Parts: sequence; C-alpha cells; structure tokens
Amino acid sequence: MRVRFGVLGPVTAWNDAGATIPLKGPRHRAVLARLIVARGRIVPLATLIDDLWSDPPADAPGVIQTFVSALRRVLEPDRLPRAPARLLVTEGSGYAVRATPDSVDARRFEDAVAAARVLPPSRAVQVLDDAFTWWRGPAYTDFPDDLWARAERSRLAELRLGAVELRARALLDVGNVDAAVPDLDAHTAEHPWREEGWRLLAIALYRAGRQKDALEVVRRARSRLGEDLGIAPGPRLRQTETDILRQAAHLDAPPVVGTAAGQVWSETIAAYSRPVTVDSRARLRSTVDLLRSLAVTGGSGLVAARHQRMASILAAEELGDPDLTARVIGAYDVPAIWSRSDDPEQAAAVVAAAERALAALPADAPGPERTRLLATIALESRGVTDLRGRLAAEQAVTRARRAGDPALLAFALNGLFMQTFHRTGLATQRDAIGAELIELSTMHGLETYELLGRLIRMQALSGLGDLAGADVHALAADRLAERYGSPLIAVFTTWHRALQVAADADDFASAAATYRSAARALDGAGMPGLERGLLPLALLAVRVRLRLPAPADDDIDWGPYTPWVRPLTLIAQGHLDDATTALRTLPDPPRDHLQEALWCVIARAALALDDRGTMHRALDALAPAAAELAGAGSGLLTLGPVAAFLDELTQAMGRAS
Repeated sequence: MRVRFGVLGPVTAWNDAGATIPLKGPRHRAVLARLIVARGRIVPLATLIDDLWSDPPADAPGVIQTFVSALRRVLEPDRLPRAPARLLVTEGSGYAVRATPDSVDARRFEDAVAAARVLPPSRAVQVLDDAFTWWRGPAYTDFPDDLWARAERSRLAELRLGAVELRARALLDVGNVDAAVPDLDAHTAEHPWREEGWRLLAIALYRAGRQKDALEVVRRARSRLGEDLGIAPGPRLRQTETDILRQAAHLDAPPVVGTAAGQVWSETIAAYSRPVTVDSRARLRSTVDLLRSLAVTGGSGLVAARHQRMASILAAEELGDPDLTARVIGAYDVPAIWSRSDDPEQAAAVVAAAERALAALPADAPGPERTRLLATIALESRGVTDLRGRLAAEQAVTRARRAGDPALLAFALNGLFMQTFHRTGLATQRDAIGAELIELSTMHGLETYELLGRLIRMQALSGLGDLAGADVHALAADRLAERYGSPLIAVFTTWHRALQVAADADDFASAAATYRSAARALDGAGMPGLERGLLPLALLAVRVRLRLPAPADDDIDWGPYTPWVRPLTLIAQGHLDDATTALRTLPDPPRDHLQEALWCVIARAALALDDRGTMHRALDALAPAAAELAGAGSGLLTLGPVAAFLDELTQAMGRAS
C-alpha cells in the first residue's frame, strides 16, 4: 500500500484508494507530523520527547514507542510480523518517516512552485491552480502553538504567498488582466505588507486602462505600510508609481518571446540586406547580444535564439568581414551544461562557420576573437568523436590564460568541460573545471559562470558518489538562480534531488513517482537534447538497479537512447534472438553525460544473453569509471556503482576479480 500524507491543513494520511487512514489521537498525529517536518532525517528520541511535552512523563520513551507502533500498524498494514519497517523507520535511538517527496502534499507544492518558475506562463497558471487545491487550511493546523511546527508553517505560508504572486505575474504575462485584478485585490487586502502584491495590482489596473485606480493602489499601499508597519514603500513600488505617472512603455503588456524573436529576425534580415555600413555591423552585434539574452531566459526564448543564431552568422559572412563574423560567432557565449546538442545540424553549421572565420582571420590578429572561435568550436563539437573539439578547447584555454581575461577564460573553460566526455571516468576532471569556474567567477563577478560551475560540481560530485557534497552546490545554484533570475537552473537541481531519492529507494514506485514529478520541470524549458527520452531512461535506470525487467511496451519514446535500450526491451518481450542480434550490432554510446549509464544498460543485456564479446566491450569501456556511480555524473539518474557491473562482468567471463 502506498501512503500519501497531508500537512497543508490538518495532518492526515490517505491510502491508495484515497480513503483516510485513522491516525488515532493528537499525540500520534504529533509524532507523525514532527517526523514529516524532518524531511526524512532521523529525529532523536530525546528531541521527540522535548517537542511533545513541556513536562514529559517518566515513561515518555515507552509512550513514544507505543505511538510509533500504532502508527506503523495503520501506515504499513501489510507488513509481516518482525519484518523491518520501510516507511516509519527506526535508526539508533531515533525515528524517521521515509516518504518520497511526491507523497507529501507540502513537498509536492514546493516542486510545483519550482516548476512553475521555469514553465511558460499559461502552463505555470495551470500547475499553480492545481497545486493550490492541495491546501485544506494553514499548514500543520493541528499544532498552532508547537515550536517545532512554527518555522515550517511560516515557511510554507510564505511559499504559498509567493506562489500567489507568481501566478499573478503569469496571468499578466499572458494578458489575462481580468483574472489577475480580483485575485490581487483579495491578496493585498489580506496581506497588506506584501509590497509585490500591491505592485502587481497597480500594474494590472494600469494594463486594464485604469490609470487612476493604479495610482490609488500605490497610495493605499503607502498608507497601509506606514500605518501598520511604520515603513515607507520599497524602491520597486516607488518606481512603479513613477512609471505609471510617466506612462512608461514597459508597463504595457510585454510582447511574448516569439514576438521579440520575430523582431530580432527582422533586424537580422535588415542587416543582411543592407550595404556594408557601420550601421549594419552594429545591428548585427546588437542582434547577437539580444539572442544571448533570449537564450538564458529558457523556454521559447531559448528556442527563438537557437533558430535565429545561424541567420545572424550567415548575414555576417555575407558582409565579407572576417573580423565581424568572428565577433558575431564568438559573442554568443551562453553557458552550456548539457553535453548533448539540442540541434546537432545547427551545431555542425556553427562549427563550420567558426572554422571558416578562423581561416580568414590573420594569424596575428589582435583581440580575443580567435580564442572565442576556438571556444565556440569546442562547445558546439560536444559529443563529436574526432579530436578537433578537444584540441580547440585546449588551445582556447591556453590563449585565455595568457590574455588574462577572466570572462574569456570562463568561456574557454566551458568549452573544455564539453570536451571531457571522450571516455568514461572523467568526473574528477570535470569537478576541477567546475571548481576553477566558481573561483574565477566569484573573484570577478561572473554570475552566470558561477552558476555553471555549481552545476558542473553538482554533476561531477554525484558521479563520484558524494551526493551530500553535490547537494551543497545544488542549493548554492538555486540561491544564485533566484538572485539573478535564471529559470533553467531549477530544471537541473530538481532532477538532482530526484536522483538523490532514486539512489536510496528500495522500491520502484517511489523512485518513479519522484522522477515523474521532476519531469514536469522540463515542460516548456526549450531543451529537447535533454528532455527527449530522459524520463523513460531514468525509470529504466531504477529498474536495472533494482534488478527488475525492462518494460516491454513498444510505445515508449526512448528518444535518442533507443538503440542502446532496445536489447533489454526485446529480452523483456521474450525475443532473445532479436535481442542478441541488436546487441551485437550496437555501436558505442555517444560520448556524453550518459555514456556510463548506457554502457551499464548494455552490460545488463549482455549478461542476460551471455554475450561475451559485448561483455568484453562493456568491461573495457567502464573500467576507467570503476570509482563512480553509473550515470550519476549527469546529475539526473543512476544505475548504482560501476564497480558492481565490473564485478559481474568479470565473474561472468571467468576472470579473477
């Protein structure tokens, strides 16, 4: 039986059928709630006693044990006598509830809000509307005076208020002012200290053609803040008032990213078609700056930037100015974390254009253009098997170090990172690159590259089995992303947390639910090279780790991973001859974040079919990664220790281990 917990209101639990599980008295619910607050961590018995009683009875430890036993009976009714508990567990002298994040409504709400921050506005509204229905009252409402619940209740209340404002911004972004105004009106009446609520209400009224009412809202906010809190409005609210008085253009309904991209396209074509002038060169350079800004917004902005990038390069080449072409190509220094290209054909075209620009530039050309071209080649050659990308990366880093330009070095290091997938077992090298990026960025204020460095270390440390160390960088990345408005970061950190849950899960259902929840963060993120096939592969990784058969369903979209998964799915269908043929004709996996994972998938199929030739290939390929967790270097999924696969392969082939 799978149990779901509700703490967004009275503390309760439900079974698979949605029926309420009886939790007995208030002390039983208090024990359960206190353990849920701990989010899977062990709560010592002494802490439980202190939290439940101001004057504990003499037999408090025995009473707690009675409460725990009673809770276990109703939460795990199918557990056999003397079988270890799996949900409410005992460790040492303490207890923990090992619930998956998606089985606790508060944690599902957190995930939904995080996902909404990176989704297109219309989809964000849908996700948040669904999430708000999970609230049945104030969080942990049964325990209004308990200190252990107070901080968590306040945190969740603040998260909910922020989500209300996030939904309002999304409504404004899609032009649904009529829906935004009444919601914000109620929000500010109930929570008058929320300056962002007042600011959004003023903007919504202004966009509804009610300028006088918009100004009145700001003045009402000033009055309430002064009367209730004795403070003046903050700079953002004051600036909004000034903008309304001036009828600032940016207060009008913002164009959707597609419209902005269309404008970029028009300017690119205009620059392309005009005679060679100073103006046309300036327009092309500004176009690339705008494309770079669009790319870091994620979603449709990233898609639009990718589509228009090649047009600006071709326009620069047509002008016949190698220096301008090099600047246009090299100016697109958008930090990249994923080693599979979203558009391989375009990546190849960018590399070809960069090579042409390199050949056309004088060998002694001053400035950073040559270094930027080399770094671009390294970045866009991700996953390519020839040595050109690696050579370009090494040259770019050497030149950037010599130039003493921190931003240029960060760009070159990004290219070097993309070239550390030419074999398995290179997580340590990637971790060193991430560490240098963090140090370089913090010294010189390169915020986007500090984010990149944090994500690189999150991935690399996960691959090295240091999930706690990886989590430090995931948390740091989340904080930086919130500070600098980088919505795509949440995609990777959300999946990292799903990996943490899946790595420890001993049942498929809980790990699968966590991954399905994380997959929502990819909706509308604009990263097909990451998204397609990832969720099925993550679920397969859990199955392989738990030694469960692969799914036999032919309708699953495995995306780019299809060839390497196919032998296992054929085995699951009972087509052993076809599986053997598919396995023996299988090429090596792509040289990217998931190559160790795919080699382990291959190894599992080879072991099942006793294919010694493929076993030998897998053994040789995986040997350098013996100290790593298979696939965890992606920060997304894992099949367990590579060493376990190596041991199985060695034993199956009759070698000494």
